[in-house]
Amino acid sequence: MRTLRFLPILLLGLAGCQDALESVSNKVEHPLPAKLVNKMKANDMSTRSPIMMRIFKEEGVLEVWKQKGNGRFDLIASYEICKWSGKLGPKFKEGDRQAPEGYYRIYPAQMNPKSSYYLSFNMGYPNSYDRAYGRTGSNLMVHGACSSAGCYSMTDEQVLEIYGFARDAFKGGQEYFLVEALPFRMTPENMARHRDSEHYEFWKMLKVGYDHFELTKRPPKVDVCDRRYVFNQIPEDENASFKATAACPPASVPTTLASAYASYEKTWNQNFLKAVSKFDHEEAKRLAAAEAKAKAEAEAETRRAEREAREAERLAAHGGQSPAVPVLGLFASGNPLKARTGGESAPQTQAPAQAATASGQATGGQTAVADQVAEAPAPSEVPVPEPNPQAAGLAAAAAPAAPAAQTKGDKPFWKIWSRN
Repeated sequence: MRTLRFLPILLLGLAGCQDALESVSNKVEHPLPAKLVNKMKANDMSTRSPIMMRIFKEEGVLEVWKQKGNGRFDLIASYEICKWSGKLGPKFKEGDRQAPEGYYRIYPAQMNPKSSYYLSFNMGYPNSYDRAYGRTGSNLMVHGACSSAGCYSMTDEQVLEIYGFARDAFKGGQEYFLVEALPFRMTPENMARHRDSEHYEFWKMLKVGYDHFELTKRPPKVDVCDRRYVFNQIPEDENASFKATAACPPASVPTTLASAYASYEKTWNQNFLKAVSKFDHEEAKRLAAAEAKAKAEAEAETRRAEREAREAERLAAHGGQSPAVPVLGLFASGNPLKARTGGESAPQTQAPAQAATASGQATGGQTAVADQVAEAPAPSEVPVPEPNPQAAGLAAAAAPAAPAAQTKGDKPFWKIWSRN
């Protein structure tokens, strides 16, 4: 009966879930939420204007940037990455469960509306840079379902919006959009903190593209030549091409960008050196604290070992048994009893001795009386004195009175109590 009572509520809950699922049954064409559409309008963005995405592993963030009417890009949405696998650094080979780092182009053909992970798009790993180093891997994606084995995994609700941004941008005519997959925000502090990493030189290369975007708020033009990424390079020969394993063709960065980047780098490098000095100082303090702690622990261990050695010597001197430890005041002079008990107990032990003395005196007195009786003449030889009534009265008065019996009426009290 209890189950039947709650069955309508259960069915109602299931119906609510089904309604929610039916509302996104056409997930591929599901429109972006009204709040995002209104935000785009407020920021001079069209729903079909180009996009760019940035991923930061350490911060666990995926950003969607969208083009405004002036051609510059602005942040429109930021999502917390549900899961990504591996650690900071690029992906090297199939099966290493490492999420990739680098610059990846996403074309319409890489969108997967029938993904087993709700919705997804393939990042295009390995790209030409990865292949130049013989790196392997496949099916590296941004997808839903919040599970990762080398991918960047989002929740279904998040990937529904991310997919919608890409779909609308392609409908607006964007040929491909760029995904910058980076280890962290490439600030002076973060780069200083990770300057000892084996991937530091790789990250310095990625940082150039990151910096160009920070300066221009436009996705960088990314090419690969001489087995490295190059950004916003304009070849001197307009027919020249960039090949991943070939030497880079003669090219240069536009003058305005080059000038802005030189000033940006100067300030950045100054802040980087300050960050390095700060981290070195903190590291020195940390090392000093660790050294002091280790020294204190070593000294404590030495003292402990010395105590154990002394104890071992003392045991050896007493045949392997721990010697009795004298109590304070044990050897008070002139009193053997105080020597055994520490002195304070002596007064307590005198009472039995005094009692014994008194008892001895009493016993001695009784013995003396007995001796006198033994030495006295026989009764027949002793003259019988005449009665003296006055002396008998005085003896009776001197004798203690016998306790009166407890009575109730005419009967003893204990008889009455025992009967009741």
